[in-house]
Amino acid sequence: MADTSGLSVREAHASDAESIAQVQVRAWRETYSGVLADQYFSAAALLRRTQFWSRYLSLEPKPGRVVIAESGGEAVGFANSGAAHGPDAEHGFPPVRPLHLFSIYLLATAQRSGLGQSMLDAVLGDAPAQLWVLRGNDRAIAFYARNGFVADGVQYVDDSDPTLVELRMIR
Repeated sequence: MADTSGLSVREAHASDAESIAQVQVRAWRETYSGVLADQYFSAAALLRRTQFWSRYLSLEPKPGRVVIAESGGEAVGFANSGAAHGPDAEHGFPPVRPLHLFSIYLLATAQRSGLGQSMLDAVLGDAPAQLWVLRGNDRAIAFYARNGFVADGVQYVDDSDPTLVELRMIR
Protein backbone atom coordinates (compact mmCIF):
# COMPACT_ATOMS: atom_id res chain seq x y z
CA MET A 1 0.00 0.00 0.00
CA ALA A 2 1.38 3.44 0.89
CA ASP A 3 4.91 3.93 2.23
CA THR A 4 6.60 7.31 2.60
CA SER A 5 9.80 7.59 4.66
CA GLY A 6 8.87 5.25 7.50
CA LEU A 7 5.11 5.75 7.11
CA SER A 8 3.02 2.88 5.79
CA VAL A 9 -0.52 1.58 5.48
CA ARG A 10 -1.06 -2.15 5.09
CA GLU A 11 -3.72 -4.81 5.49
CA ALA A 12 -4.25 -5.74 9.14
CA HIS A 13 -3.75 -9.31 10.36
CA ALA A 14 -4.95 -11.16 13.47
CA SER A 15 -1.54 -10.53 15.03
CA ASP A 16 -2.31 -6.76 14.90
CA ALA A 17 -5.31 -7.00 17.27
CA GLU A 18 -3.55 -5.70 20.36
CA SER A 19 -1.87 -2.84 18.48
CA ILE A 20 -5.18 -1.79 16.92
CA ALA A 21 -6.91 -1.91 20.32
CA GLN A 22 -4.17 0.22 21.87
CA VAL A 23 -4.49 2.80 19.10
CA GLN A 24 -8.27 2.82 19.44
CA VAL A 25 -8.32 3.39 23.20
CA ARG A 26 -5.52 5.98 23.03
CA ALA A 27 -7.23 7.82 20.14
CA TRP A 28 -10.51 7.80 22.07
CA ARG A 29 -8.69 9.38 25.03
CA GLU A 30 -7.03 11.99 22.80
CA THR A 31 -10.22 12.86 20.94
CA TYR A 32 -13.04 12.30 23.41
CA SER A 33 -11.57 12.96 26.87
CA GLY A 34 -14.14 15.06 28.68
CA VAL A 35 -16.86 13.85 26.29
CA LEU A 36 -16.87 10.09 26.92
CA ALA A 37 -16.80 8.52 30.37
CA ASP A 38 -13.38 7.41 31.66
CA GLN A 39 -14.50 3.76 31.34
CA TYR A 40 -13.82 4.05 27.59
CA PHE A 41 -10.12 4.60 28.33
CA SER A 42 -9.63 1.96 31.05
CA ALA A 43 -7.61 -1.25 31.10
CA ALA A 44 -10.91 -3.15 30.87
CA ALA A 45 -11.80 -1.21 27.71
CA LEU A 46 -8.41 -2.09 26.23
CA LEU A 47 -8.97 -5.77 27.02
CA ARG A 48 -12.47 -5.71 25.44
CA ARG A 49 -11.15 -3.99 22.31
CA THR A 50 -8.24 -6.44 22.03
CA GLN A 51 -10.66 -9.37 22.28
CA PHE A 52 -12.99 -7.80 19.72
CA TRP A 53 -10.22 -7.14 17.19
CA SER A 54 -8.70 -10.58 17.73
CA ARG A 55 -12.04 -12.23 16.89
CA TYR A 56 -12.81 -9.86 14.01
CA LEU A 57 -9.41 -10.17 12.34
CA SER A 58 -9.55 -13.97 12.62
CA LEU A 59 -12.84 -14.31 10.72
CA GLU A 60 -12.79 -16.01 7.35
CA PRO A 61 -13.96 -14.73 5.04
CA LYS A 62 -13.19 -11.23 6.26
CA PRO A 63 -16.41 -9.26 6.91
CA GLY A 64 -14.74 -6.05 5.81
CA ARG A 65 -11.47 -4.35 5.13
CA VAL A 66 -9.10 -3.33 7.94
CA VAL A 67 -5.84 -1.50 7.42
CA ILE A 68 -3.24 -0.42 9.93
CA ALA A 69 -1.07 2.69 9.68
CA GLU A 70 2.48 2.54 10.98
CA SER A 71 5.19 5.08 11.60
CA GLY A 72 8.65 3.68 12.15
CA GLY A 73 7.14 0.20 12.48
CA GLU A 74 4.74 1.21 15.28
CA ALA A 75 0.95 1.29 14.92
CA VAL A 76 -0.40 4.84 14.87
CA GLY A 77 -3.79 4.32 13.23
CA PHE A 78 -6.29 1.98 11.64
CA ALA A 79 -9.41 2.06 9.50
CA ASN A 80 -12.22 -0.44 8.97
CA SER A 81 -14.98 -0.59 6.36
CA GLY A 82 -17.55 -3.16 5.33
CA ALA A 83 -21.08 -3.77 4.16
CA ALA A 84 -23.51 -1.17 5.53
CA HIS A 85 -25.68 -3.50 7.56
CA GLY A 86 -25.98 -4.33 11.23
CA PRO A 87 -26.48 -2.12 14.29
CA ASP A 88 -23.18 -0.22 14.10
CA ALA A 89 -23.82 0.81 10.49
CA GLU A 90 -27.53 1.41 10.77
CA HIS A 91 -28.19 2.82 14.26
CA GLY A 92 -31.85 2.05 13.57
CA PHE A 93 -31.89 3.72 10.15
CA PRO A 94 -31.85 1.83 6.84
CA PRO A 95 -28.48 2.18 5.10
CA VAL A 96 -28.37 4.55 2.13
CA ARG A 97 -25.04 3.34 0.75
CA PRO A 98 -23.75 -0.22 0.34
CA LEU A 99 -20.40 0.51 2.04
CA HIS A 100 -19.85 1.80 5.58
CA LEU A 101 -16.78 3.31 7.22
CA PHE A 102 -16.96 1.76 10.68
CA SER A 103 -13.84 3.36 12.09
CA ILE A 104 -10.82 5.43 11.29
CA TYR A 105 -8.49 6.47 14.08
CA LEU A 106 -5.11 8.14 13.90
CA LEU A 107 -3.06 9.15 16.92
CA ALA A 108 -2.49 12.89 17.33
CA THR A 109 1.26 12.46 16.76
CA ALA A 110 0.57 11.09 13.26
CA GLN A 111 -2.09 13.53 12.15
CA ARG A 112 -1.30 15.72 9.14
CA SER A 113 1.12 13.06 7.87
CA GLY A 114 -1.12 11.84 5.03
CA LEU A 115 -1.77 8.54 6.80
CA GLY A 116 -5.43 9.34 7.47
CA GLN A 117 -6.02 9.97 3.78
CA SER A 118 -4.08 6.83 2.84
CA MET A 119 -6.16 4.73 5.23
CA LEU A 120 -9.45 6.17 3.96
CA ASP A 121 -8.40 5.56 0.35
CA ALA A 122 -7.36 1.99 1.21
CA VAL A 123 -10.67 0.98 2.80
CA LEU A 124 -13.12 2.99 0.66
CA GLY A 125 -11.38 4.06 -2.52
CA ASP A 126 -13.78 6.44 -4.23
CA ALA A 127 -16.83 4.21 -3.69
CA PRO A 128 -20.13 5.64 -2.47
CA ALA A 129 -20.19 5.13 1.30
CA GLN A 130 -21.71 6.24 4.58
CA LEU A 131 -20.35 6.80 8.08
CA TRP A 132 -21.33 8.09 11.51
CA VAL A 133 -19.37 10.90 13.19
CA LEU A 134 -19.84 12.41 16.63
CA ARG A 135 -21.46 15.83 16.46
CA GLY A 136 -18.87 18.40 17.51
CA ASN A 137 -15.90 16.43 16.13
CA ASP A 138 -15.18 19.27 13.73
CA ARG A 139 -11.76 17.99 12.69
CA ALA A 140 -13.21 14.65 11.54
CA ILE A 141 -16.22 16.30 9.89
CA ALA A 142 -13.90 18.60 7.91
CA PHE A 143 -11.75 15.59 6.86
CA TYR A 144 -14.81 13.72 5.62
CA ALA A 145 -16.13 16.83 3.82
CA ARG A 146 -12.78 17.15 1.98
CA ASN A 147 -13.40 13.59 0.82
CA GLY A 148 -16.85 14.31 -0.58
CA PHE A 149 -19.00 13.36 2.40
CA VAL A 150 -21.99 15.49 3.42
CA ALA A 151 -24.33 15.21 6.38
CA ASP A 152 -27.66 13.87 5.17
CA GLY A 153 -29.69 15.13 8.14
CA VAL A 154 -30.00 11.79 9.93
CA GLN A 155 -28.88 11.82 13.56
CA TYR A 156 -28.50 9.01 16.09
CA VAL A 157 -28.85 9.80 19.78
CA ASP A 158 -27.15 7.26 22.07
CA ASP A 159 -29.73 5.84 24.52
CA SER A 160 -27.09 5.42 27.23
CA ASP A 161 -25.97 9.07 26.94
CA PRO A 162 -28.27 11.51 25.12
CA THR A 163 -25.45 14.07 24.89
CA LEU A 164 -23.74 11.77 22.38
CA VAL A 165 -25.24 12.53 18.99
CA GLU A 166 -23.85 11.03 15.80
CA LEU A 167 -24.41 12.52 12.36
CA ARG A 168 -24.63 10.34 9.29
CA MET A 169 -22.49 11.49 6.39
CA ILE A 170 -22.71 10.10 2.87
CA ARG A 171 -21.04 10.40 -0.51
